[in-house]
Amino acid sequence: MDRRSGRSEGRRRSWRGAALAGGMGLLAACERGPQSALHPAGRNAEAILDLTLILVAGGGVIFLFVMALAGYAVIARPERFPGSRAWIIGGGIVFPIVTLTALQVYEFAVARQLSDTGGVEPLRIEVTGYMWWWEIRYPGAGEGGEVLRTANRLVIPAGRPVEVVVTAADVIHSFWVPSLGGKMDMIPGHENRLILVGEQPGTYRGQCAEYCGAQHALMAFDVVVEPPDRFDEWLASERRPAAEPDGPQQAAGRDAFLHSGCGSCHTVRGTPANGAAGPDLTHVGGRGALAAGTLPNTPEALAGWIAGAQHIKPENRMPSFPILGGDDLHAIAVWLESLK
Repeated sequence: MDRRSGRSEGRRRSWRGAALAGGMGLLAACERGPQSALHPAGRNAEAILDLTLILVAGGGVIFLFVMALAGYAVIARPERFPGSRAWIIGGGIVFPIVTLTALQVYEFAVARQLSDTGGVEPLRIEVTGYMWWWEIRYPGAGEGGEVLRTANRLVIPAGRPVEVVVTAADVIHSFWVPSLGGKMDMIPGHENRLILVGEQPGTYRGQCAEYCGAQHALMAFDVVVEPPDRFDEWLASERRPAAEPDGPQQAAGRDAFLHSGCGSCHTVRGTPANGAAGPDLTHVGGRGALAAGTLPNTPEALAGWIAGAQHIKPENRMPSFPILGGDDLHAIAVWLESLK
């Protein structure tokens, strides 16, 4: 970055900071965190924030100006308004046309920027929304060039554009990671695309932004932005099948998992489990949360989810298994937690 572009970037950040400081009274509930549109971690989120601030600031100035004129019209004598026709034409026709046209042109420019990859080949990731979880696929990234499947956790390389292709399997959902970009609707039978660029490594929270049923509020996911070398390491780790059980308890858990029929819905690569109705559990122990952000990823939470999924998240597609004995339930949870 040269000195001139550095000064320009500094002025832009100073302006954004001043605008944010001035608007914090209206946006007090929007604090810094892993799901905040006011603290962007990528260039597309920055562009959306800049557009939002310009529209809010411009609308505020126009509102104050109109209210001041209205107040003056109420208290002033009629003779103090000469040329009322010019006021009507200028303020009621010319000003709205010019202002709205300028804002529309700026919005179009921002929209083009959001789909621009800068000539870099984007990484393609496919995301399908289910009631109420997320299936994530990396085409060509699996062993032998096959599709690599995971769930509720999107890992992307820092600085590289990512083309997220979204669709839905049942009802309309909406993919939204406020710190990295805008919203995109997920429509059954139709694919939409959006570009994400994560420039600051970290973990950011995403959320379904379209009401999709009773457990809509419990349909979250993580986006982990990793430096390119660590992303390659993660991808190589995800390609590997599940590790062999370490000890008799984990072996008992794997056997109980298979004998209970869990493999008819879930895949665990390296075992006979090859179901596709539910999330791929090959590396479930390495995810930050369970059930699309509903529970922490611990053996205790895993056991509770297996035994009472319908109690924890009613009407989801995972049936409860209260028939499992305590020893089997604990062994399954310990084995699944070891799959990292």
